[in-house]
Amino acid sequence: MDSVSKRDYYEVLGVGREAGDQEVKSAYRKLALQHHPDRNPDDPGAEEKFKEASEAYSVLSDPQKRAAYDRYGHAGLQGAQSGFNPDAFADFSDILGDFFGFGDLFGGGRSSGRRRNRPQKGEDVRFDLEIAFEEAAFGLNAEIQVPRMEACDRCQATGSEPGTGPSTCPTCHGAGEIRYQQSFLSIRRTCSTCGGAGQVIRTPCSRCHGQGYVQVQRKLKVNIPAGVDDGTRLRLAHEGQPGANGGPPGDLYVFLKVKPHPFFERHETDLHCTIPVNIAQAALGAEIEIPTLEQPHKLKVPEGTQGGAQFRVRGKGVPNLNGGGRGDLVVHVEVKIPGRLTREQRKLMEQLRESLPVDNAPAEKGLFEKVKDYFM
Repeated sequence: MDSVSKRDYYEVLGVGREAGDQEVKSAYRKLALQHHPDRNPDDPGAEEKFKEASEAYSVLSDPQKRAAYDRYGHAGLQGAQSGFNPDAFADFSDILGDFFGFGDLFGGGRSSGRRRNRPQKGEDVRFDLEIAFEEAAFGLNAEIQVPRMEACDRCQATGSEPGTGPSTCPTCHGAGEIRYQQSFLSIRRTCSTCGGAGQVIRTPCSRCHGQGYVQVQRKLKVNIPAGVDDGTRLRLAHEGQPGANGGPPGDLYVFLKVKPHPFFERHETDLHCTIPVNIAQAALGAEIEIPTLEQPHKLKVPEGTQGGAQFRVRGKGVPNLNGGGRGDLVVHVEVKIPGRLTREQRKLMEQLRESLPVDNAPAEKGLFEKVKDYFM
């Protein structure tokens, strides 16, 4: 294109003349992803649009060129390097690398093959462990079996049968990547034959079949502290999958699932339970035996206890996971009304009914009566 037929660079990127550097960069990124030739192999016009956007960005991202362009237009760039300039794109790998799988566009960046050969941390592993309610409260030492990959002891993790070794990849000649020229782009991609390793295994190990690793069941001891709860996550460092190229192994995360208790409910470190008492015990008071997670405990129910009353037994709950004592046991009292009475019980109840006042309303006037008296 000559300077007469070229479109305005701001119009090409779809930004105003007051646009900042970040806005210009974002606009270019959007157009580059939309019109990149790799994404539009059947559209011959896409490459031209990509070139046009790249040229506009190379000018508007350079303060000196942008100033000359703003003052004189395309004519102000004559004699300057105003077209596609690879040196102006030091951040292109940041703009496009994550989307197209290559990190050294236009000759910059680092080799994907070299990145693949770097030590890499192994993957983390998750293991779900179900424990009893009491075990969560007081802790335990558990033994688990975790499936994971370990280095093959036959080939020493090389993947090759003993006595043999890998050979140079015939496709990339050991580079781990293929480089080719597409229009004005110099593109490097990971070699599909060797996966970026630069070597291929001619005689795979008979035990690991060339993988270098085999799956095993590893026995591990897990110390579960007192006070854990459903969903608690425990981390065992370096017990995950092995790392690649000599990298450190990942971590093992044990997720706990606590079985529900038939009698107790847990609210943080407090335990809640419901204890039934009969009418006589509620009216006259009584000493009853209640269960705990340890030994039974004697609880005094005072005279005149109403249904729904709560009593707190200190220190009979769950230990605090971070230390600092235990929670409480909260006892909810439920007054049970007998469904059937014997003749003697019925007689006693009738005598009780006759001795009690008919009007059980409290002596003090309620709110409704007070409001009613106010307006009378």
